[in-house]
Amino acid sequence: MKKLKDFKNSHKNNNTNAKKRDAASWAIMIFAALFIAMMGRVFMYGGTTPVMPGAQNVNISRPVELSFSDVLRRADEIKTMTINGNDATGTLADGTKYNATITYDPEMLAKLADAGTAITIDTSRGWFDTIATFAPLALTLLFIFWILRGFRRGGAAGGISRSLIGQNPTKIATGKPKTTFKDVAGIDSEKQELAEIVDFLKNKDKYKSLGARVPRGVLLSGQPGTGKTLLARAIAGEADVPFFAASGSDFSGIIVGLGVAKIKEIFEMAKRNAPCILFIDEIDAIGQKRSTHSYNDQDREQTLNQLLIEMDGFANDTGIIVIGATNRADMLDAALLRPGRFDRQVYIELPDMAGRHEILDLYAKKVKIGDNVNLMDLARGTTGFSGADLENLLNEAALHAVRNGRDKISPEDIEEARDKIIMGPRKIRKMRPEDIKLTAYHEAGHAFVSLMYDGVADPIHKATIIPRGRALGMVQHLPIDDKVSMTLAEVRANLSIALAGRCAEEIFFGADKITTGAESDIASATRLARYSITTAGLSKKVGLPAINQVGTFGVRGALENASEKTAEIVDAEIRAWLDAAHADATKHLVKNKAKVEKLANALLEHETLTGEEIREIVFGKTKKTAVKKTTKKHTNASKTDE
Repeated sequence: MKKLKDFKNSHKNNNTNAKKRDAASWAIMIFAALFIAMMGRVFMYGGTTPVMPGAQNVNISRPVELSFSDVLRRADEIKTMTINGNDATGTLADGTKYNATITYDPEMLAKLADAGTAITIDTSRGWFDTIATFAPLALTLLFIFWILRGFRRGGAAGGISRSLIGQNPTKIATGKPKTTFKDVAGIDSEKQELAEIVDFLKNKDKYKSLGARVPRGVLLSGQPGTGKTLLARAIAGEADVPFFAASGSDFSGIIVGLGVAKIKEIFEMAKRNAPCILFIDEIDAIGQKRSTHSYNDQDREQTLNQLLIEMDGFANDTGIIVIGATNRADMLDAALLRPGRFDRQVYIELPDMAGRHEILDLYAKKVKIGDNVNLMDLARGTTGFSGADLENLLNEAALHAVRNGRDKISPEDIEEARDKIIMGPRKIRKMRPEDIKLTAYHEAGHAFVSLMYDGVADPIHKATIIPRGRALGMVQHLPIDDKVSMTLAEVRANLSIALAGRCAEEIFFGADKITTGAESDIASATRLARYSITTAGLSKKVGLPAINQVGTFGVRGALENASEKTAEIVDAEIRAWLDAAHADATKHLVKNKAKVEKLANALLEHETLTGEEIREIVFGKTKKTAVKKTTKKHTNASKTDE
């Protein structure tokens, strides 16, 4: 209770300081407004004194305006002239008053004097002129005083920036986070890795008795949406300690030294409320590798230096655990990653099938989902999805259910949401009948060749000719289980399936009727063949040497670690693999033209066919898919589109 009270008092003091800084900011803005007003007055009136209302007799007619040339031309008509700076006033011979803007000209004054004009020099100054003269000087002195005061209060960065910030850069929780490890699913190994951090925050004496030092910093890295921020909050919630959070961009600004001041401030608050969790999201914004170039960001590097000092400066037993999160750990400076700062790095991978099932179970409790929705099938069909993607999928399904007047999420809603995320929204476009027919045969070719590799390639989930995104149709495959690699047989099967759509166009419409719709199929087949040959060592002609593909902007990709002769062999081998896959797909389609045509007609009639319906059309009855036991993991849900 005492620790929580101290935390709240610290937060209250921070709010009081923020109010004081707000008052200072308002004072600075008022001074700036006065300064701008004075400068505007100088530019608008040219140093003249404006005529104040009521200063003259309102019954007198309005004075005429004379130019400098008018004064020279009508010198004989001017009876009196009073000069104040560049302004001249007086009366003409007929009694008419005038105003003129002149410049100092001895010849003009002599001409007026010869004409008998009574000339008077007015050296008095109005109150507005006095303010306009001394206000900029006063504001300058106040600004210098404010800067010196900032130096006295803790350095130029500390004093000045805290007045200008106007608010605390950290998002401080007023209490303890309620998130726990129960709210984080699908990353059990990562949670186990971080469990000892929680134990240290709860029972640090146990570690001190053995002389063990718990990591001062933990770096969480991984792809976006994998739950890095959620995991950091869960650690604080499990340990029941305060949680301080800031983003890397909070430590940058237009004022030099602002980031250094904010780093000092957040660590001071953490020390006052230890033990606690100090979380810096997107730490690569301030932790990038330092450069020796003259055009590098000096302010960012000074901020990084201050972070390095703070992380290496506090004692081991303070109970402060610094957690950083980034999607780009390769960009971080080596000094930041060394032992003593971020001692431990935890890479959060995309969830596997079991992890996706756990995440879906967790999020399904927050929505109304029908009993006929199979979450395991959904987990199978969302390979490569992060936790955020899965949450978004269920939310899209819920929105679709509401639009269709349902009170629970149905399998149709799940299917529509998944297709929308993977392929894009459904396109309502008017297509020519011949284009629809060609698309149906194209997708029928993909689907039929997929069945020819039943047991080798992933089973078909569905085929559709409904346009989505940039695709006119799609054949989607769902893996039986996760995969981490592919056999040579699987590679060749996937190449044949990818090129089967183009083969169907050639067979049923002729070589002169083929279209550009196979663009993505050819590109994906080429990437797979190139990877298998140059990186995976699956080609006998190229052999085992790894030849990495290096891409450059505006230049055709070059092969690294390869001579020109080897590059020619690689290009020839890729072409040979694709030609072999094309010939294999053509052989299957020509041999079974009637079945392929029957499948295409069914697509034209129904637009979408499930995997079981496709098997019934081709084989005449449902044929069970040969399931191959494996512990491998795919990086993407397999799909073939036009």
